[in-house]
Amino acid sequence: MSVPLLQLQVSSPAHPIAGPPHLRSLQEHPGYRRVFQPGRLTFGLVAPLEPYPLAPWPTLEGHAEAVRLVDEMDFAAIWLRDVPFYDPGFGDTGQVLDPMVYAGWLAARTRRIAIGTAGIVLPLRDPLIVAKQAASLDRLSGGRFLLGLATGDRPSEFAAFGSDIGNRVDRYRDALEMIRAATEQSFPRHASRFYGVLDGALDLLPKPVAPRLPIIAIGRAGQSFDWLGNNTDGWLWHLSDPAKLASVVAEWRRGSGERFRPFGYGTMFDLLADPDAPLELRHATTRGGRKALISHWKRQRDEGVNHVALHMKPLQRPFTEAVAEFAEHVLPEFAD
Repeated sequence: MSVPLLQLQVSSPAHPIAGPPHLRSLQEHPGYRRVFQPGRLTFGLVAPLEPYPLAPWPTLEGHAEAVRLVDEMDFAAIWLRDVPFYDPGFGDTGQVLDPMVYAGWLAARTRRIAIGTAGIVLPLRDPLIVAKQAASLDRLSGGRFLLGLATGDRPSEFAAFGSDIGNRVDRYRDALEMIRAATEQSFPRHASRFYGVLDGALDLLPKPVAPRLPIIAIGRAGQSFDWLGNNTDGWLWHLSDPAKLASVVAEWRRGSGERFRPFGYGTMFDLLADPDAPLELRHATTRGGRKALISHWKRQRDEGVNHVALHMKPLQRPFTEAVAEFAEHVLPEFAD
């Protein structure tokens, strides 16, 4: 006996992938908790996990083994950059591979380490697609994904996408609000200025594992600290003048009340073989022996830095040798 289609009633039971959040708060999110904790400094690695000091792109030879190695250590995160094209004027391609595709591969290859983007060039991507990808990665990784978002700064890329670089700051804000609405509300209602309209007729699935995606601002994105502090869950900046760092962190956290506002930065990094080599900070690069680095980072931890993302492009030693020394001698100095 056939049943008219309009009379069918299909229940929607909870599903481990498509269902609602199963964590009570962002502080329970495994990836966010691994990277950001009050009063603690953690370390991550910026992909690719290899040195390539004289080349614009890496080889990616042995990257699967490098990923396995760092996942077994106490590094907090692997960060992926969003560089769709090789522009000789900028001379760097990041990890070459698309960050969202690579994040999925990493999620399947790792068990412990957080996986973050640093960051998705939001004005060049549709925010609902980003929301779908990020929530999917968050679920598939068991809550180890951090969505870092940037405005982008390469005019050639904006031209290639037919995107107006002049309004990227406004579109960043608009797109981030769209992602929040789609991932945090059931059958959301939200009107976007630059993108589409959510009228309550559709629901984006899956939802993230926590009530909100961990969204990290990469750079200032042209926004005020108040806006970033109220709409993101942390801020990753570039290597800054150490003499001004404490004041920058204090300004970032001003007005946050009881809410934790994590701060971190990314830096090119070279761990020298001589453990007594002095610290060098120049050309956006941190270089030195482990003893000077430990003292430097302990001062920065006390000044409020929560995370440092290390990009080993300028490394002068084999990657496996350097990370083994870092894991044995540096990471224990910053353990709980």
